[in-house]
Amino acid sequence: MSSPGQIVAIVGAESTGKSTLVRELMRVLSARGLSVTVVTEALRDFCDLHGRTPRADEQAAIAAEQTRRIAEAAQSHRLVLADTTALMIAVYSELIFQDTSLYAQAERDHTQAAMTLLTALDLPWVQDGLIRDGPQVRLPVDNLVRQSLQRMGVPYAVVAGVGVSRVQRALEAVEHLLDAPARQAKAGQGTRWRWFCENCDDGECEQHWLPRAAP
Repeated sequence: MSSPGQIVAIVGAESTGKSTLVRELMRVLSARGLSVTVVTEALRDFCDLHGRTPRADEQAAIAAEQTRRIAEAAQSHRLVLADTTALMIAVYSELIFQDTSLYAQAERDHTQAAMTLLTALDLPWVQDGLIRDGPQVRLPVDNLVRQSLQRMGVPYAVVAGVGVSRVQRALEAVEHLLDAPARQAKAGQGTRWRWFCENCDDGECEQHWLPRAAP
């Protein structure tokens, strides 16, 4: 492969459907014949292996492992669906351990993603083993993720809705990314991804995901 594949980073608070969304995107995109792969969550693997959540001093290694997995996958696939990035480890380090030291590296790593999908908080919270702390942490986590993305200047699309509609909204954003080279060649634009909708051209705007009023 001549150049690394494009990375789609899926981030968001716990129990917001990240893993389900990644699996569905993988199913749809691979059925179209795309060279696509999923990078699983290093934190979940750590918890499954050790039967506990990580200590503060173990967070940096987990974040580095997440980044390593993503970079490795990008060497052999056109599209990489990353079920979280090191950014989420940094966020939980701040929230749980009051440690902000992981942000600098995590944010540098996250900027390698061609686009970011942020899962909305509109799904009910569901218990899922060791790595979930409870519904009360979802809003603080969401706020910290958004703050970090804004610091990086990274445009992101918020994915809301239930079931098929949630997947479809994410798929539309990914298709926008995949179609970008043709649009940019035609318009003579640069290569950085940005979301455009009928309401505005702000990549951080959530208005395009809100339900439309009936005519």
